[in-house]
Amino acid sequence: MCGIAGRLDWTAPVERAQLQAMIARLRHRGPDAQGFYLQGPIGLAHARLSIIDLSGGSQPLCNEDGTVWVSFNGEIFNYRELRADLLRRGHRLATQSDTEVLVHLYEEHGDALVEHLNGQFAFALWDARAQRLLLARDRCGIRPLFHTRVRGGLAFASEVKALFALPDVPRQLDGRALGEVFTYWAPLPPHAVFAGIESLPPGHVLTVDARGTHLRRYWDWSFPPAPVEAGRSADSYAEELRALLIDAVRLQLRADVPVAAYLSGGLDSSIITTLIRHGTDTPLRTFSLTFDDAEFDESAWQQQLVQYLGTAHTTVHCTRADIAAAFPRTILHTEAPIVRTAPAPMMLLAAGVRAAGYKVALTGEGADEVFGGYDLFKEARVRRFIARQPQSRCRPRLLERLYPYLKHSPAAGRAMAERFFRAGEAQYGQPGFGHLPRWTTTRRISQFLSAPWRHAATAFEPSAALAEQLPAELARWEPLAQDQYIEAHTLMSGYLLCAQGDRMAMAQAIETRFPFLDHRLIAFASRLPSRYKLMGLTEKWLLKRSMDGLLPEALRHRSKQPYRTPDSQSFFHQGEPVDYVAELFSPARLKDAGYFDPQAAIRLFDKARAGKIIGFGDNMAFVGILSTQLLHEQFIRHAAA
Repeated sequence: MCGIAGRLDWTAPVERAQLQAMIARLRHRGPDAQGFYLQGPIGLAHARLSIIDLSGGSQPLCNEDGTVWVSFNGEIFNYRELRADLLRRGHRLATQSDTEVLVHLYEEHGDALVEHLNGQFAFALWDARAQRLLLARDRCGIRPLFHTRVRGGLAFASEVKALFALPDVPRQLDGRALGEVFTYWAPLPPHAVFAGIESLPPGHVLTVDARGTHLRRYWDWSFPPAPVEAGRSADSYAEELRALLIDAVRLQLRADVPVAAYLSGGLDSSIITTLIRHGTDTPLRTFSLTFDDAEFDESAWQQQLVQYLGTAHTTVHCTRADIAAAFPRTILHTEAPIVRTAPAPMMLLAAGVRAAGYKVALTGEGADEVFGGYDLFKEARVRRFIARQPQSRCRPRLLERLYPYLKHSPAAGRAMAERFFRAGEAQYGQPGFGHLPRWTTTRRISQFLSAPWRHAATAFEPSAALAEQLPAELARWEPLAQDQYIEAHTLMSGYLLCAQGDRMAMAQAIETRFPFLDHRLIAFASRLPSRYKLMGLTEKWLLKRSMDGLLPEALRHRSKQPYRTPDSQSFFHQGEPVDYVAELFSPARLKDAGYFDPQAAIRLFDKARAGKIIGFGDNMAFVGILSTQLLHEQFIRHAAA
């Protein structure tokens, strides 16, 4: 894991001082070493977190004759197999690092090198002979890469703050992207929340030469047309799934430093830790978050598996005050507004892992998207069932089975449930139907925006805007497959893997790895009949079946309880706000930033102060306003550190 930055300038040689300023902003991602390559129009910079080939993997790195250079962020998990094949083909490799296979794969396959990689990555590769730059990002968007047009060419970096080290990169928010955050929880690629800056979409490569730029998708989630029938028995599928999971975990344990695992207490992280224990010889070291609030704390489930596996375990306890204290730094690293506080404890968890002497941790993230685990998928199934007979009095009663873990569930009252879940019923049968209640609730944040920003933020219709990015064949897929695709391309890649994933871990120089997002597993799960993922209202049915005999039965059959944290209540103690929160919600600061209607925002602040915020909508609005105000303070009103 690392941070990368660079600049391509066709009009003048790139200055070393510019690269030094850019990569200095990414030191948290790579505290172990820095490196530079400058030649003519190109400048590459690298901040290294040493994980594989600790002594020989310095970057930027080149091929034998120095005609191909790369600055790489991430891991290539199948690098040993690729390296052996390259040696058989006559390539001479000077290191044992995974990075070096890239320059030689490029010699063999050109831009198609990415199709041979099993990994999580973002990299910049310079072909000196062709005077051509290649930017690439992994299939699921685990590792970030941003770029912007600058005088004479292009600048790029792992994080936006590195681009802001260049004086010719303007600092202002983009109204459309802000509206996307306040709808989908993250901007839709290629948008970034800052105007003029783009995010390289997952599964894409961008090539740049003197003739211009070209963006190409090399991979995407794909599902067979409906109906999908089972070609063999469930036990046969479960056996293949277990073998794939074991191999994905085995590959992602490759490192020259100790590897830990996150253990949330849920099914997914329990599977990863169990496979490490029973499927490999890697010593098992686990870390968990715990909370004061019983509504959010899963320590009882965590301890059950710790005792079952006999793992060496550390808990990181997180209070509401800890969340409030960490929140400004959280936004410094998300580089975007967020609508929940959940990323902040993840940063604190990563700090605990780092303090224990680790650099790498495996997580269970991705299983819900791949195997149909989210309550949203159940909710969408029930809503479609109701929409087929909207006059039925019996069908809406199924809504009562949703969200049993929520203290203030939208399914708690019959009338409230029908209002909430029947949102967008007229769009039944259209892509995005399953997500409309979430988008509608989140989009209510826009009512707190000032008039000019509200106009820009609501100038698109959520389903129609997303439809522009959906593949034509999506309409032929089963409804669950459509929902999975949309979830993977919105919440997962834009928020969970970015704001809550890469950014929080790398703030503490921790590399998180995601075995469930091995592209072989995604391809396997995508071919399954929907009922093997969501059997009735039982989520991840085949995944649970594949773990028969390996997990405690209570945990194997435990219903999904998503990771959640206290939101607005974290910023008040006995009715008194944290100092910086009161300041950012003051009329002067709200007016100075200009994004929000001061009167509306202050009414919400007063409601939170009185402890009267209990619903999703107001909690998301409070966190969205606070995070936007912090973003403005750190990146626009003042320079980011």
